[in-house]
Amino acid sequence: MAKLEISPVNELFYRVDDFTDPWLKPETILLCHGNNESHRAWYGWVPHLARHYKVVRPDMRGFGDSTPMAREFPWTLDVVINDYLKLMDHLGVQRFHLVGAKIGGVIGRAFAARRPDRVHTLTVVGSPPPIRADKATREARVKEVIEQGIEHWARRSMASRLGSKFPQAGIEWWIKYMGRTAVSTEAGFAATINFSDITEDVKNLRCPMLVLTTQESGLASVAETRAWQEQVPHSELVVLPGDSFHAAATDPDVCAQALLDFVRRHPL
Repeated sequence: MAKLEISPVNELFYRVDDFTDPWLKPETILLCHGNNESHRAWYGWVPHLARHYKVVRPDMRGFGDSTPMAREFPWTLDVVINDYLKLMDHLGVQRFHLVGAKIGGVIGRAFAARRPDRVHTLTVVGSPPPIRADKATREARVKEVIEQGIEHWARRSMASRLGSKFPQAGIEWWIKYMGRTAVSTEAGFAATINFSDITEDVKNLRCPMLVLTTQESGLASVAETRAWQEQVPHSELVVLPGDSFHAAATDPDVCAQALLDFVRRHPL
């Protein structure tokens, strides 16, 4: 566990898990978490991945153990992407496999499209369409977070996020976990990054891409997901059973195995 200084007032927390044989030079997988999450969101993935790959788990700017961001911070996708690039430069990793869940999948699509020299494969898990929600929805979301708090929002939306079969103890864990985000960070993030339009980025994706979703995801139907997935050459869609939209959390074992199968077919 370590922190990278992005600026004099901003540190990016990250963790590297590598349980490969010490004489090997493993390829690297970068895991990009969703909104109001941190590196801890990938707890179910690491045991599957880290025996075979170097796994890098950063806390996105403002979230987890990274420095909270001010409400007025000017968020852009490029700011977040550049943070991750600085981290990979710091670790000496030129090309890598990128995995993004939920909003991490939005950032990941933009990342891979804008920096094809760095992203070798892209995996998108339980992520929304390239464009979503209107101005009124975005404004209501920010208002709710500021006036009622992130834990209130997480509790209200958790049933759709984790689906009907997730254990109650797990639901409570996720509510408390997501609720620890600084309101100043989330208010600015929700007003900008959370409702990004990456339509043009999707058109420019060229690396191999794996998309994972569920049959009854509340973020998008299978048909809606397939509509943008099929725009990308060398892409695959895997549909899991269930009604959660956060498949990375509800189905980590199946998702991690699908990722392993995918990246092994597309080595660096």
